[in-house]
Amino acid sequence: MSGKPVLRRCVTCRELLDRQGLWRVIRLADGGLALDGGMGRSAYLCPSQACLEEARRRRKLQKALRCQVADSIYAALEQRLLSAPAAGAEAR
Repeated sequence: MSGKPVLRRCVTCRELLDRQGLWRVIRLADGGLALDGGMGRSAYLCPSQACLEEARRRRKLQKALRCQVADSIYAALEQRLLSAPAAGAEAR
């Protein structure tokens, strides 16, 4: 295997970043949503307060996943942001 990072684009800021550093929101085949695990249509989001607020305000996840995103998903992402180390979360 090569050591090249797998790059994905944040749906909010459109910046290409290593997939490991982004949050993944997945629309599952059964119609539900999941974070970080499962197979289905995915959208990636930077772990920053600015990107999270912009995604919620401009409905970026809904557009990327082509489905409604419940407030519980945003709440879970915000909880991750609050529990993450402050230095890594706002690196941009």
